[in-house]
Amino acid sequence: MPVRPAETEAELEAHLRGICFKTGPPRRIGVEIEWLVHDARNPRCPLEPARMHSAATTLRALPLSSLLTFEPGGQLELSSLPARTLTECIEAVTADLALVRPAMLAMGLGMAGHGHNPWHRPQRVLTEPRYNAMEAYFDRWGSAGRSMMCATASVQVCVDAGYEEPGPLGHGRRWLLAHLLGAVLAAAFANSPTSEGCPTGYRTTRQVVWSQLDPGRTLAPPQGADPRTAWVAYVLDAPVMCIRAEDGPWDVPEGLTFREWIRTGVPRPPTREDLDYHLTTLFPPVRPRGHLELRMIDAQSGDAGWVVPLAVTAALFDDPEAAERAYRIVKPLAETAGSRPAPRNPLWRRAARAGLTDPELHTAAVACFAAAQEALPRLGASPEVLAAVAEFTERYVARGRCPADDHLDALYAAEGDLIVGKDSQ
Repeated sequence: MPVRPAETEAELEAHLRGICFKTGPPRRIGVEIEWLVHDARNPRCPLEPARMHSAATTLRALPLSSLLTFEPGGQLELSSLPARTLTECIEAVTADLALVRPAMLAMGLGMAGHGHNPWHRPQRVLTEPRYNAMEAYFDRWGSAGRSMMCATASVQVCVDAGYEEPGPLGHGRRWLLAHLLGAVLAAAFANSPTSEGCPTGYRTTRQVVWSQLDPGRTLAPPQGADPRTAWVAYVLDAPVMCIRAEDGPWDVPEGLTFREWIRTGVPRPPTREDLDYHLTTLFPPVRPRGHLELRMIDAQSGDAGWVVPLAVTAALFDDPEAAERAYRIVKPLAETAGSRPAPRNPLWRRAARAGLTDPELHTAAVACFAAAQEALPRLGASPEVLAAVAEFTERYVARGRCPADDHLDALYAAEGDLIVGKDSQ
């Protein structure tokens, strides 16, 4: 709860400027991985909240290096510590998963890598004040908020902000790169084409869900010469989701921006802790938290499916040669994106619907993955990681496909078998 005295608007702006982009040589990499938790025998059967709470108690006793948390719908998340190298990051998370998966199976639970729950309606299992307030807030925008909270999962890659000075690894260049390359990554790793057993018409339904939420906290800030200035204005002009209380439900104001809260001091003057908490309720596709948190990649299937988006993203951001190539590859995509912010602009919408069947995104993905494959040995990637990236590239990127296409093929094949079966009776 708030402990500092209230501060002025200028003081809070200065605080934001000091924490949003912590510049310097890119030296750290991190990943946050989410899974949909399901009954190991029957994934289509919603889990009882009691089983989720029991699982949380068991898993939190494991000796993990990553932070283990649960999302409102029971999605399991592992957040790695900042690692010095790509290899160190992969090894640490892999070791944690070697403890988590067997513990889950012993409780009759499985972990599925889908960007959006393909089986059943969103069901919230966590009843903390934050999630009660979040649900009440997003309900004003329709059903997408509950779907986002309870039915989505992702691979979030965290890279350093970059140098203060311009150049391939400068923070201004990396900020722009993230918002253009982000559409390519969303298309290449799209893995959520269904909801409640039916195709939605999109390769990444998860990305569509995010685009339907409150634009004041889920769209990208305006692109400009100074990312700090744009982010500070975005944060202060974003609506306040909730005002925390020590006792009782949290207030969910309507139409109150943080800037207005500072200026009016109603219902009480906000503090720096309130501002820091407000930051955790903002969900643009790229979120500056000192480092850059890339939030547009769907959760991936398989024990090590998360490794490929982590490795490709790390290579395209942290190897200077690959970063320069990636920037030149995706810079022309700015014309397609236009002036509207991600993920509501034409580029991101095409990524969500078409994946790599979109010719422009396919061409960019082929070139970006080639640059990443050339860079990964320079980053010390292991033979296993190189092989995984090469296999993904050959299976999907080179063929203009994404993981969502596998799910759609299987679904349509199953429907065809049902039709044939009926006709033969």
